[in-house]
Amino acid sequence: MKTKYALFLLLISILILPQTMKAQGCVAIRHFSSSIGNELESNLLGKGDFQVGMNYRYFKSFRHFKGTEEEPDRVSNNTEVINYSHSWDFSLNYGLTDRLYAGITIPTVLNERSSLYEHGREERHKTFSRGLADIRVGMGYWLFDPETHLNGNLALGLGLKLPTGNYNATDVFYNVGPEASPQTRPVDQSIQPGDGGFGLTVDFQFYQTITDDLFMYGGGFYLFNPKETNGIRTFRETLSPILDNESIMSVPDQFALRAGLGYALSHTFSASLGARFEGVPVEDVIGGSGGFRRPGNVLSIDPGISFMKHNFSVNLNVPVALRRDRPQSVTDLETQLATGEPRNGDAAFADYLINLGISYRIGGGKSISEIEPESDLQFD
Repeated sequence: MKTKYALFLLLISILILPQTMKAQGCVAIRHFSSSIGNELESNLLGKGDFQVGMNYRYFKSFRHFKGTEEEPDRVSNNTEVINYSHSWDFSLNYGLTDRLYAGITIPTVLNERSSLYEHGREERHKTFSRGLADIRVGMGYWLFDPETHLNGNLALGLGLKLPTGNYNATDVFYNVGPEASPQTRPVDQSIQPGDGGFGLTVDFQFYQTITDDLFMYGGGFYLFNPKETNGIRTFRETLSPILDNESIMSVPDQFALRAGLGYALSHTFSASLGARFEGVPVEDVIGGSGGFRRPGNVLSIDPGISFMKHNFSVNLNVPVALRRDRPQSVTDLETQLATGEPRNGDAAFADYLINLGISYRIGGGKSISEIEPESDLQFD
């Protein structure tokens, strides 16, 4: 019984960070997590419990792909686009009942982008963006009573993404103005803190114990962005007349799925290994899909380690990309039909990303950690 109880605590701990579904560092995929962070341990709250947390993410994207084929010459010729992304998600979750929970995620970002083609193609320069990103609020519900179903459960959630992030962040671009002068322009879509649209998120998460020391976990979210474009100019039409249909930024959907196995190494440490699939679709489910976007998806192997003691948790995950895909976009297809020439834009992806999360539970009611192992909880 004590072994299974310890396994349960490690199970909910190991998912606090990974379930935020951070994107794998594709230029096509902006920073995002689901409305309530999709953090299992944060959402297994007793009535009146609070959970405060911070998640840090870092990646460097620089490997260019068209479809699933890499373009290694971009790196060897020093023409690759390089994005450095740092983000911090600050979250607060609250147990409305033992099964119903609510939360808010306040994200901040610091991004750097280095390229040639955005600065006249002759000199490499950098652009930056920073500040508040799009705040998310949401609610979720465990389908089974957590106190009597410690062996497994499933939660469903619904949330709202607010357009609080700046979606018209600007910086200086060189060699692009009159007589090759500098000019202030919006930074690339991939490093804009916000996307300019209200969004709706749906998410799920589950866990299931398999043996005394082994468990299965998983979850995912989908962000519906009904707004088609946000009115911000990309200046891509200045690069080539055939890019006129990409002159305004799109407001794309986004999705992520994750599942794997975890193993209890001790009463405080556990390790996990899973798979992660995430990306930006070619077309939105609701609303139009026009404007400029870089659709893309990444399949990653997702190792992690977790520490939990009392109400304090620390998690580290380092997803490593196995397959990267930049499919043909709506505007790519439009250009191909108009010109009769094949067209598939590219995108830069990272090799790996780093996720580090810290959280602390403040018990207003009876928290999970206060449940005695000798009680009548069922682990069958």
